[in-house]
Amino acid sequence: MSKPIDIPVRVELYDHLNEWEVNTGEQGKVVPRRMKGRYRTLKNYGMCVWLIYFLMPYLRWDNRQAILFDIPDRQFHIFAATIYPQDIWVLSLTLLFFAILLAAATSIAGRVFCGYFCFQTVWTDVFTFIEGKLEGNTPFKRSQFTAMPWTVMKLTRKVVKHGLWIGISLLTGLTFSAWFTDAYQLWGDVLQLQAATPVWVALAIFTFFTYWFAGFMREQVCFWLCPYARLQGVMYDQDTVLPAYDATRGEPRGKFTRQATDNKGACIDCKLCVAVCPTGIDIRKGQQEGCITCGLCIDACDSIMDKINQPRGLIRYASYKELHQGKKTISLFKRPRALVYGFILLLSVSGVIYGFSSFSPTEFTVTQQRKPLYIRMSNGDIQNKYTLKLLNKTDAVLEIQYHVSGLEEATVIGLDKTFKVEPGRVIPITAFVRLPVYMQDESNLHKIEFVATAVNNPEITDTYESVFITPP
Repeated sequence: MSKPIDIPVRVELYDHLNEWEVNTGEQGKVVPRRMKGRYRTLKNYGMCVWLIYFLMPYLRWDNRQAILFDIPDRQFHIFAATIYPQDIWVLSLTLLFFAILLAAATSIAGRVFCGYFCFQTVWTDVFTFIEGKLEGNTPFKRSQFTAMPWTVMKLTRKVVKHGLWIGISLLTGLTFSAWFTDAYQLWGDVLQLQAATPVWVALAIFTFFTYWFAGFMREQVCFWLCPYARLQGVMYDQDTVLPAYDATRGEPRGKFTRQATDNKGACIDCKLCVAVCPTGIDIRKGQQEGCITCGLCIDACDSIMDKINQPRGLIRYASYKELHQGKKTISLFKRPRALVYGFILLLSVSGVIYGFSSFSPTEFTVTQQRKPLYIRMSNGDIQNKYTLKLLNKTDAVLEIQYHVSGLEEATVIGLDKTFKVEPGRVIPITAFVRLPVYMQDESNLHKIEFVATAVNNPEITDTYESVFITPP
């Protein structure tokens, strides 16, 4: 049999094999065969990431939930940090980071998110695993089970399967709500049927769609409902590595024989790569819309190559340039798209780190009344009106004392006492600042600084620079 290096690259061969497949679901649900392999192991590890979704709401931090998105109080608690609407830009940068990371991963290695981390892929894999254990994990075994007459055993397996599916779906919906309210209290309210209406709505929606999508629609969600599946194709280039069939080595196909021949390819047409594919495509027909880049077809093909004493890699992660043009894939450091993505990722990470490390315990603003800009008193003094607002971002009550600096001889009315600000609250304070007539000069704009100090915590001090306006 010819070695891969002895066979010239022929684009015409790939063009001849290419055949666009679209799974419309008319052939029934895909029943993928499960088998061990390095990419199956990677997929299992990737699926474990979703344990964070299920377990994180029960982690406590400083006598409260470690991560809590408190929508009614407009507070996002992330361990020791509390994010208010004024700091939402930090979360925006975090979302930007993950969005660009998703695009960067797609341009480098295809739909690896879909294959290893996507919630639809993960939940479908779990549901099919349960179904395979109870009803058969191959099309033949499944058809045998389906053709069986209804017996107690068959009915029991059906009930257990759907019971587990519904249980996982209920847990998914309940966990979603746990990110927005105290998880332990949520369980008590649900078990006592005293949960709020939004909880029941979220539980019903997530339970139904998890059960329906993962249990019945499965790969059809990727084909017809997922917008990202349609967008990812435009992110590829000739250097993107994807699971691909090496046609120059595998063709012409033929049944395995012990006697090697020079005119026979390495592919023995066992169709195991199709049998393990969760979307039911044939990778040998070129890139398909349904390919989620999970690499399970590589595990299947490598296992066959090992059995027939052939080198692995007939199906492997490879770029279009490598297979069709015989060229090496360009290094990531020489690809403009990867460099741009990397630069944006670096900026967003820097912004997130800066944001979380520079949170202030208070948010202090001063608004000057513009109508009128100033008032001339009967004795000639000029008065400006200000509204002071301080947001308490700490978990304790702050006793705030205000004072003004920057204008000598100015008198302040309304700031002569201490104000208590509850955690997460804002108390607007109205202040009048008067400047004696003998202190006025040719300039009509004077710098003034408002200072807010926590009496019960002197380390908390905030300032705001404003202006005092006098007649021209």
